[in-house]
Amino acid sequence: MRTIRFLSTAALMLANLAAANNVCPVTKPPSPAFIPPAPYQVNPGLNAFWFGDKDLWTLLPIDGVWSGLPLNANKNYFNKVFLWQQGYDGKTEPQPDVNVVVRRLDANAAVYKTQYATNAFFDYTWQILTDVTFMSEGCWEITATHNRHNLTFVVSVQP
Repeated sequence: MRTIRFLSTAALMLANLAAANNVCPVTKPPSPAFIPPAPYQVNPGLNAFWFGDKDLWTLLPIDGVWSGLPLNANKNYFNKVFLWQQGYDGKTEPQPDVNVVVRRLDANAAVYKTQYATNAFFDYTWQILTDVTFMSEGCWEITATHNRHNLTFVVSVQP
């Protein structure tokens, strides 16, 4: 009897999770795929895709889910976001002027904004590095702006 109850509960939880994923319009890989211009890395790796255009792009998971994110001191989820822009040079702009707005789509929540960014250098190219904070799990839209170029995408944040 306990086994049946456990299986029923597990099935219901999986159904609820699947339903929640269908509600969130996560950003999907574009067709045709965006391929960064030279000299940037072309292959995004397993289970990921490049999203954006030559003016501003990022790396996203194919399923649109960010899970297992760490918690900050306020018990909010957070993640680092790398942004690429053709011609960006971290030596000439070590603290990029980036605006990031994070807005929840599936419930009322405070809008998170940050202008903090730094840079990173690997694979012989510069990247803009910023952070995003999520007050809870759910469906979140992220808009990043750098040098008048916008990039908007949607992710599902799960524990």
